[in-house]
Amino acid sequence: MSITLILIIITVAISWYAWNNPSLLDKWMLNPYRVIQKKEYYRFITSGFIHADFGHLLFNMLSLWFVGEGIERLFGMLFGPDGRFYYLFLYIVGIIVSDIPTFIKHRKNAKYNSLGASGGVSAVLFAAILYAPLLQVCLYFAICMPGFIFGLLFLGYSFYESRRGRGYVNHDAHMYGAIFGMLFMAVVYPASVPGFVEQIGSWRLF
Repeated sequence: MSITLILIIITVAISWYAWNNPSLLDKWMLNPYRVIQKKEYYRFITSGFIHADFGHLLFNMLSLWFVGEGIERLFGMLFGPDGRFYYLFLYIVGIIVSDIPTFIKHRKNAKYNSLGASGGVSAVLFAAILYAPLLQVCLYFAICMPGFIFGLLFLGYSFYESRRGRGYVNHDAHMYGAIFGMLFMAVVYPASVPGFVEQIGSWRLF
């Protein structure tokens, strides 16, 4: 069984359980104020394994399934048996790192909460985009485009919405998870950077 599938099963099970146990949902979601006041740093990790509703969970887990399996196999090819640890590090640390800006921004707001695996999923997706920028990314199985174009649109939208500060979506987690994913891939496999440039240089719209 792949690490990706194990992560999905665990996340679905915990999210489902938390929906039926509000006290657990409250205890595990990221609340920056409580992290500081009660030293509950575990929330940086646990918040990535619970979701707000079924739609939120489905979108994140489908995204992880479609991209994660490929990155997991790639890491196995590049790093051998250690590849699974590289992959887990990318995903788990992606969740943690993506929440740090949110933690800093809302550390004095006792009412702010954040949850979901979006930071980790974004890290995996953008690691894939750096390695294979021409990889086709499809939105809702209908609108498909090369990964690097999707990446530019995704980062631009996340930055814009983060500055607006409206709604309940943690756009900072999306953006910083994506940045972490690219940096991680560039560090562990430096050849991905010139490869990225070369592949984009060969791309033609028609």
